[in-house]
Amino acid sequence: MRLPHVLGIAGGVALLSATGFAAQQTAHRDQVLSAYEIVPDAPAPATVVAEVARVKSAEPRDATVVARAAAAVDPRWARRTADAAGIPPPALTAYARASVLAPRGCRIGWTTLAGIGWVESQHGTIGDRVLGEDGRSSEPILGPSLDGGAYAAVPATRESTRWHGDPDWDHAVGPMQFIPSTWRTWHTDGDGDGVADPNDIDDASLATARYLCESGDLMVGDTWSRSVFGYNHSADYVLEVYAAADAYAGRTG
Repeated sequence: MRLPHVLGIAGGVALLSATGFAAQQTAHRDQVLSAYEIVPDAPAPATVVAEVARVKSAEPRDATVVARAAAAVDPRWARRTADAAGIPPPALTAYARASVLAPRGCRIGWTTLAGIGWVESQHGTIGDRVLGEDGRSSEPILGPSLDGGAYAAVPATRESTRWHGDPDWDHAVGPMQFIPSTWRTWHTDGDGDGVADPNDIDDASLATARYLCESGDLMVGDTWSRSVFGYNHSADYVLEVYAAADAYAGRTG
């Protein structure tokens, strides 16, 4: 499918992604280091068990993931960058951490994740919500009913209903707006607290990075555009994410 005006922004996307990625790497003096250089890769997340508004892993808290998460982003850099970007610090930290902990071979700037976070939920603050230090919004964020009206029809299942409470139709969940079936595939414990929860921006951001990186290195060719289009099948959506990501790169570059 052709994406009008979208594939032509690939060069700009590569530049802004490189800016966001390099800003973390070149701030070596602030210890914004690649976690791959500090702690070996953690094993894949354990199988999870669905509960109301949470998914708890079958394994206890993973010290390796905790160490990788803590090492990924320097809090001083995160605070400065969050202030410059106008993003809640917990959200900025989540995006930057996900950028660093993304799958090997996939370069994805935190600005891309921030662009998606803004378009999807204003970084977990939509509707006057407040994003807490724990990465969760003051009230859960649910998308509209996917009942086949304005949106695709996605029937709820017993498992997915536990996330949103609707026994008939699914809803996208959390700050990055994961449909429960998609979350089941990409669920991730991004902060090593033993829980994979789409309502936690730490977990949702790393899951988003993993989802996007399935398309390949986001700094190569038109991969960025195709990847973001895959997240939400709309050329307008791609342009909105690009505009937000570009704005954040400009404010912090």
